[in-house]
Amino acid sequence: MTRGGRDKDRDEPERRCIVTGDVQPKAGLIRFVVSPEGVVVPDLAGKLPGRGIWVTAGRAAIEKAAAKGLFARAARGKVTVPEGLADLVEAGLARRVVDLISLARKAGLAVAGFEKVKGWLADGKAKVLLQASDGSERGKGKLWTPQGGRWFGCLTSSELGLAFGRDSVIHGALGAGGLSQRVVEDAAKLSGLRTKDGGSAAGKDTKTA
Repeated sequence: MTRGGRDKDRDEPERRCIVTGDVQPKAGLIRFVVSPEGVVVPDLAGKLPGRGIWVTAGRAAIEKAAAKGLFARAARGKVTVPEGLADLVEAGLARRVVDLISLARKAGLAVAGFEKVKGWLADGKAKVLLQASDGSERGKGKLWTPQGGRWFGCLTSSELGLAFGRDSVIHGALGAGGLSQRVVEDAAKLSGLRTKDGGSAAGKDTKTA
């Protein structure tokens, strides 16, 4: 669960952002393709055919790419950029994260509720701590980021609830596994879309109470 160029021996594929010009791991970028109709489409699963156009996973970067005609430049032709493209990406990422957490829950790799999450943290079973963005800061501060793990606060209580089959969830945790890694990657991107300055304050390696 690394970010920003760590674990270079893994030879993680890298791509260049059309906005910043920086080359970085694909995990920190959003892939777009141009449809046969000439429309820019976010490819969140990374499976759509066509030449990929890569943008840093942040609202500011996507909005700049749309406003400055950078998609057309990268595609070397006229394209149509959907209105509110950053909002479309954000909504799509939120659905993906919720669905992935739901799959992890069904596989026995996720728990919800303060006491269960606290137990997993104490036992070292938790690798990812999930806390609702609209939850009580006092309550959330009583839990801690797993040793060597991650914390995310980019989902609302209703979104976390949907993932766990409840009306509302404030605290959740994921154990080790491939599903958890996929949650980490997509939640990190979602954090960039839901942070006004394009940063990743909602998805950190460490967190203090």
